[in-house]
Amino acid sequence: MKKLSKVFSALFCIMLLSACAAGIQNDETEVRQESTTGVEIEEKDGEEYFLFQDVEENTYRAELLENVPRNTYDFSHMSVDENTGFRTYHDEENGITSRMGIDVSEFQGEEIDWEQVRKSGIEFVIIRLGYRAYGESGDLVLDDMFDKNIKGAMDEGLDTGVYFFSQAVTPTEAVEEAEFVLDHIRPYDIEGPVVYDTEEIKGDTARTDGNTRQDFTNYCKVFCDTIEHAGYDSMIYANMKWMAFTLDMEELTDYRFWYADYHELPQCPYEYTIWQYSENGTVPGINTPVDLNIWFQKEG
Repeated sequence: MKKLSKVFSALFCIMLLSACAAGIQNDETEVRQESTTGVEIEEKDGEEYFLFQDVEENTYRAELLENVPRNTYDFSHMSVDENTGFRTYHDEENGITSRMGIDVSEFQGEEIDWEQVRKSGIEFVIIRLGYRAYGESGDLVLDDMFDKNIKGAMDEGLDTGVYFFSQAVTPTEAVEEAEFVLDHIRPYDIEGPVVYDTEEIKGDTARTDGNTRQDFTNYCKVFCDTIEHAGYDSMIYANMKWMAFTLDMEELTDYRFWYADYHELPQCPYEYTIWQYSENGTVPGINTPVDLNIWFQKEG
């Protein structure tokens, strides 16, 4: 029994020391939520990190980069229409308003009533132009509904942009993708952005699995620079996980972002232009769920 008592005493001391250590660690770590943006910031040992969740509610912690411009949106100025779920933003003091938009592809079907879309309050649309297949061949493919969608949207006076899903594995392929896009948008008067979309392929292998962080970053720059050189506005599509761990954001401060996040408030601490806030929106004239977006407009 004496031996057991000694064992229990030793275990108790270890547990007590561990609890004290945890208490010290907690004392050194401060977690706060920014009052305007809602981003959760953690400060530890003089360094700042931010916390966020993915769509499956997994929590991540990433370094907060000092050299990347911060998002300054104050979401107390955000309104949500209870009937449509559409979001609007109006910050008169700082001269920031918003426009409502959607993005579509062949997955929204063949029969979109663009007149109904416009009358519902939608002001802009970003249309998938095409994609590079993520298999070994890496073929470039035009979205089956691209021409029909872009004509229908533009005929109704909607500001229209396009996006292309990339699977580039070399700078040459990124240029090829940009030129493929340019070839298909030249017949149209594109006023919206031309967006470079790179994403994780879940549940399957992809030709980009071997790309490094520097590769993905470089291909963003190559694509966007090619688009800008041709006279169009470029943009990069990314979610928070992609921005935190896959792209080198410090090298992309000269580029605008279309940010995807389906939480109640966006979790991105960095500057972005468009927020894709839902993948299950309902819009008159479209018979399937559709992505909803808000485009922040700064005066001057």
